Amino acid sequence: MSNGFIENSEDYQPGLSIDCVIFGFHDNQLKVLLIKTPYEDKWSLPGGFIPLDQDIDTAASTVLNGRTGIEGIFLRQFATFGKVKRNDQHFNNAVLEHFKIPKEAGKWFTQRFVTIGYYALVDFLKAIPQKDNSQEIIEWIDHKEVPELILDHKEILDKALDTLRIELNLMPIGYNLLPEKFTIPELQKLYETILDKQLDRRNFLRKITNIGILNKLDEKKSNVAHKAPNLYSFDKDKYGEVLKNGLNQGW
Repeated sequence: MSNGFIENSEDYQPGLSIDCVIFGFHDNQLKVLLIKTPYEDKWSLPGGFIPLDQDIDTAASTVLNGRTGIEGIFLRQFATFGKVKRNDQHFNNAVLEHFKIPKEAGKWFTQRFVTIGYYALVDFLKAIPQKDNSQEIIEWIDHKEVPELILDHKEILDKALDTLRIELNLMPIGYNLLPEKFTIPELQKLYETILDKQLDRRNFLRKITNIGILNKLDEKKSNVAHKAPNLYSFDKDKYGEVLKNGLNQGW
């Protein structure tokens, strides 16, 4: 569901919305971008309504860009959520009065909404969380410390995580989550955080090397107390090729 309200609701697709699970990776934590509005005690996922003149994917990209300031984000539609009463009483009279929406116009918001879930993987350091208004709070929160969410947003978040874990076996992950230069232990930590399990170091190195998407750089990580590990980068062309053709291996 949308976190805010719109004018001219006749310009938007009735009964349909977008919710985006935006993941970032920082300090060995998988974080999710969450919003708290002035009229809710609970937090929510970024979302929005769909303009009649926009494709759904374009509308999702617009939401993502508006919330992170980044363009060209990795974005994947993963599920549709449409329980009969999923937004029952969400836009109640108190909320409509808060936004000075007349009762007749408010009927558009109180109808049943089916929402399409997208997940996105973004570079935490490049993403700058954007408020919709000055009263709103928008923050990165560790995916294991998520507070209570509105509606079925916890179900949407859990489904996004499950999908991401499954797709780790079908495609490479990391290009949008890690900095341009990274170490193998950092890449392994990303996989372990998403999968929520430890991986054997040598086994991980063998598998990730066999995929053929890494470039070993003539640089080592600086400012480390122990032996400096090698730095790597992703081969964008090979990464794109594997992303297109898929993988067939498990972690």
